[in-house]
Amino acid sequence: MSLNYPASWRFARLDKVVIPDSAISEFFDLIGKIAAQGDRWWFLERFKAFFANAVGSTSSQSSSESWAETDLRSYMQEAAINPPIFLEALYDTCESFRNTQYAVPEVEILNDICHKHSIRYQIHPPNLLKLSEGEETIAVPQSPPTLAESAVQTLQESLNRAEQLLTENRPTEAVQQMLWILESIATVFKGVSLASGTTIKGKYFNEIIRDLRKEYQGTTLERMLDWASQLHGYLSTTTGGGVRHGIDLKDGKPITLAEGRLFCNLIRSYISFLLTEHERIIKDMSSDA
Repeated sequence: MSLNYPASWRFARLDKVVIPDSAISEFFDLIGKIAAQGDRWWFLERFKAFFANAVGSTSSQSSSESWAETDLRSYMQEAAINPPIFLEALYDTCESFRNTQYAVPEVEILNDICHKHSIRYQIHPPNLLKLSEGEETIAVPQSPPTLAESAVQTLQESLNRAEQLLTENRPTEAVQQMLWILESIATVFKGVSLASGTTIKGKYFNEIIRDLRKEYQGTTLERMLDWASQLHGYLSTTTGGGVRHGIDLKDGKPITLAEGRLFCNLIRSYISFLLTEHERIIKDMSSDA
């Protein structure tokens, strides 16, 4: 249930990288919404136990609900000097309620708060990722309605794997994983009948992209497909990314970590837009039927 991240993060005290008071307040308000589903005191004690454990302390029953709230906030502020253990405690507590009668926020809500308050960490279960300054992980829809459950699981597992590879400083493998996802996502259009009466007949990435570009000339989708196709081609070459056909050992240059993050985020944005457009096209076809 706990998040995966380098063990060294657990003991780091990075004075310039903390959970700010404004974020603590927002996370605390979120806890309040969770606690509104039942015995507020009991919920506060549950969160307090996880945060106390995160800072190496032992939680004991507070004498009142008011003191439970005060004690929880104190533990949260203590944990805030180390964002990884703070986020782990928050995530683990929420997950402890998962699959019960109580509703808990999805990780996207926690990540949005982090982004809003410039906390450079993102939760991508089972991993906790650290972003460089000015860096942001592009979100991809968690459960596209038009994809089968098995496809959604494969997509999410692959996205998580790519992020893990980046944290392990293996950018080429991460980009290779993302490129595979892009090629796979394109196949959701296979066999789709379009407004013009055309049916996507291609089986492979380049064929499907070609058919879609022809259908949606002059649109944002066509432009996005151009960019995706160009990136796909560059990353496939031996002197470009070298992630599909190997790298030219004489003239090729390995992908750096910064480049890997850039390519992964670009591909994420393309995947997100493709899924959105696929959903729109399917709905348009259904309404016209």
